[in-house]
Amino acid sequence: MAKEILPSVCPMDCPDTCSLEVEVEDGHVTAIRGTEVNPTTAGFICSKVADFPKRLYGPDRLLTPMRRLGAKDSGEFTPIGWDAAVATICEKFRTIREQFGGEAILPYSYGGSNGLLGQDTSDKAFFAKLGASRLDRTVCAVPTTVAAKGMYGKMPGVAFEDYVHAKIIIIWGANPKASNIHLVPFLKEAKANGAFIAVVDPRKNFSDREIDLHLPVYPGTDLVVALAMINFWRQNNLLDKSFLGKYATGLDILLEKASAYSLDRAAALSHLRSADIEKLATVYAESNPAVIRVGWGPERNKNGGNAIAAILAMPAVLGKFGVRGGGYTLSNSTAAKLDSEKLVEAAPWNTRIINMNLLGKYLLEENKPPIKALFVYNCNPAATVPNQHLILRGLQREDLFTVVFDQVMTDTAKYADILLPAVTFLEQQEIKKSYGSYVLGYCEPVIPPVGESKPNEEVFAMLGRGMGWDDKAFHETTEDYLRRTAGAIKGLGKPVTLEELRKKRLLQFDFPGPSPIQFKNVFSWATNGKINLAPASLGGALYEFSENGHNEKYPLALISPATDKMISSMLGEYNFPELYVIMHPNDALARRLINGVSVRVYNDYGEVHCRLRINPEIREGVVVMPKGAWRKSSLNGFTATALAPDTLGTAGGACFNDARVEVTGF
Repeated sequence: MAKEILPSVCPMDCPDTCSLEVEVEDGHVTAIRGTEVNPTTAGFICSKVADFPKRLYGPDRLLTPMRRLGAKDSGEFTPIGWDAAVATICEKFRTIREQFGGEAILPYSYGGSNGLLGQDTSDKAFFAKLGASRLDRTVCAVPTTVAAKGMYGKMPGVAFEDYVHAKIIIIWGANPKASNIHLVPFLKEAKANGAFIAVVDPRKNFSDREIDLHLPVYPGTDLVVALAMINFWRQNNLLDKSFLGKYATGLDILLEKASAYSLDRAAALSHLRSADIEKLATVYAESNPAVIRVGWGPERNKNGGNAIAAILAMPAVLGKFGVRGGGYTLSNSTAAKLDSEKLVEAAPWNTRIINMNLLGKYLLEENKPPIKALFVYNCNPAATVPNQHLILRGLQREDLFTVVFDQVMTDTAKYADILLPAVTFLEQQEIKKSYGSYVLGYCEPVIPPVGESKPNEEVFAMLGRGMGWDDKAFHETTEDYLRRTAGAIKGLGKPVTLEELRKKRLLQFDFPGPSPIQFKNVFSWATNGKINLAPASLGGALYEFSENGHNEKYPLALISPATDKMISSMLGEYNFPELYVIMHPNDALARRLINGVSVRVYNDYGEVHCRLRINPEIREGVVVMPKGAWRKSSLNGFTATALAPDTLGTAGGACFNDARVEVTGF
């Protein structure tokens, strides 16, 4: 049998962007391994991607366009071929546009694989020409983006490799073991070098050997902990006034807001020990270099944007910049600057904007015009978006024409009228702009498309031609879009060419030097070149705390973090067979529950039936139900999003961790 080892790059929604080698035998992928081409990812990869052939060739893989036969959610479809699928979609869209206007059509997408061709290229041109409603992609990262952009202009953060130089590392609201595994070896090396490592998270994801301090913060209270630390430094004259005077504005506003929070008050609100907050504040102030890995956990509540801003203010007020291993890391996505206007030639698009977190409400409530067609791609809202009950009721509408374009038969796909099969990263050409490690990656197919699957840019061009449109966007090829995308990227220290990308597979940055040193070779990218400690982007309630504490009816806070089994909901079709809820032993004892029993987790939004896991690593008063699980994994067909409120936080961000629940046995 002929065997080849072919290079690739992982474009999944993960900060690491691993370099890969793919073993192919007779056109069939048999193994995926890591390589050293990306030095940050150092030759090892997560089990999720190593097992990706299970998705590639699994029983849920979509192989051909299909039309629904039975009732919605029945899973009954029949093959129809691409020509018939395109003709059906175009005919329905024309009819809906004539009767209700283009805004009655809603494109619904999110990160998908994070490749640059797969979103906002020909798809943008298609929906703009159609006059469809626009989607506000707010389910993740919007509060952090607003805070970081308003304060630092999304300045590149400390490289993972440079964590080994730090004397204190704070992991705040992140779990690298699940969603950033290539940071973990650098944490171990830093620890061996004598670094003090602290974790601020409701759940303890590291052992006592791996870290020095764990602060099990109550969900939604990260803001008051950060403000209390800043106030503590002010009271003890520890602020770096020289750095602040040179590089920051808005200090007085920040300090005024922080002055309302003593260590004791913050401890009471966050359910922490005052002594632990003081210890973290003291060690951080005394240690240099000092770095904070800021995760997306603190944003998932109504205090999210303010919490991220307060955490990001911490290195500024103490001047923890200017050295390797000093500063913060959030998202490094803007390091390779992308001019999105160069990706595609699209018509002006100024229609209404719909917040993706409110999908259920928009599908069921009266709107002018109503949503009559839904086109879902790069996303699985039935499993990932708040208020699952409402979304499923909306998808059940017989008068809602739904198209789902995906790799596998997702929970959302079962409600489709038309299904379109998408390629995976192993079957397509794509460019990945990393948001963690400092690389730009290039993918090319290692196998031909399985079945009749096609890449996004080709499908939306087909749809444009099916509408009879002659716009350039619908006649450009994947090669054209690759060249457009490469030409739209700046910031690696030299121009990017598609030829060099193809040759090297991964391009690394020059800041100058291989890594950014904040306020030494990279500075604030904000408009005035300074850190804005009172960003107007966060609105009038800057650093204001909104309490969401004890609820007699629903006394437990529910969080839904990532696991090492899925990438959002991707791979949930085979890699997460049974849903569970994790509870502290004392909370279980108070409810007379034992490990492994079936339980009912419920609130006013809905209820989920699943197995109970008792674990002392979660703080009392908090329960954990992993995000992204598919409906088949639970005992009643509902998952964590059935309990998540569709209330909105900073900039319309999702508030998953504002869920409050009760847990009982049957």
